[in-house]
Amino acid sequence: MTLAFNPNQELASIVARFATSDGEFNTAIPSLSLHRQSADTPLQHREYRPVFAVVVQGRKSLTLGADTFHYGAGQYVLTALDLPVSTQITGVANASPYLCFAMSLEYERLNELLSRVTIPRHALTADGMRGLAVSYAPPELLDASLRLLRLLDTPDDIPAMAPLIEQEILYRLLTGPDGPRLLQVATAGGQSNRVARAVNWLRSNFALPLRIEELAEHVGMSVSSLHHHFKAVTAMSPMQYQKQLRLHEARRLLVVEKLDVGSVGHRVGYQSPSQFSREYSRLYGLPPLKDAEAMRGAVAAE
Repeated sequence: MTLAFNPNQELASIVARFATSDGEFNTAIPSLSLHRQSADTPLQHREYRPVFAVVVQGRKSLTLGADTFHYGAGQYVLTALDLPVSTQITGVANASPYLCFAMSLEYERLNELLSRVTIPRHALTADGMRGLAVSYAPPELLDASLRLLRLLDTPDDIPAMAPLIEQEILYRLLTGPDGPRLLQVATAGGQSNRVARAVNWLRSNFALPLRIEELAEHVGMSVSSLHHHFKAVTAMSPMQYQKQLRLHEARRLLVVEKLDVGSVGHRVGYQSPSQFSREYSRLYGLPPLKDAEAMRGAVAAE
């Protein structure tokens, strides 16, 4: 009897060979990164850029706004726009570390592909979907992903073959159940596309005072429409989104650049030190200085 081929096993083997220690690894394929974690992690706050990421070993949880997703081997995360999230890896055994690969998504390539394919009719009326989804990867998507990762063993083939396989992966995503999420963000004129433009503005200007009326006018929406569609796509209001960006950057400035708390709060847009400390503590569980010291200690102990 012939056993069914399991592409996930080979995917895990390739990731394990190239990701030899904990962390994130860039590869010879510019869009492709590999991830390995051999121990449980605390809750981590970070930004997800547009990405297609497949877990090939282990389990992970992800929280976006009030939505929490639990997923594992054979499932993927699709993020259609920049989103601040919280993640945690649990239940890791040293002999079986958490393994994942991720392919960044470029909307220039997606739009080029859209010019040559027929758009599914149901996707045209799917505006307002969440900008993030967790799904099981179908065989066709895993097969294309496996062929992409196999190129790491034949680097001379990467310039010619990687763009073709990446295009196939985009096509599989676009024509799969989560395709409408990509399509609505990419399609000019749609409400989700306007939300994506609002997200881009917030990312570039998060330290500035947020005036909803001006942001709504900037992206061509009414204030009520912006609130409604922004929350539908990102699971949070524009103000909550801005707050997440501010506090994530504040933590980076405290831990990595080692700036003082007062300077950091002002730099990310807070006029009130007490408000900055209060909101920081609410997100990270500790006041800014204590959290930064704990984070530096954890890094030094690794």
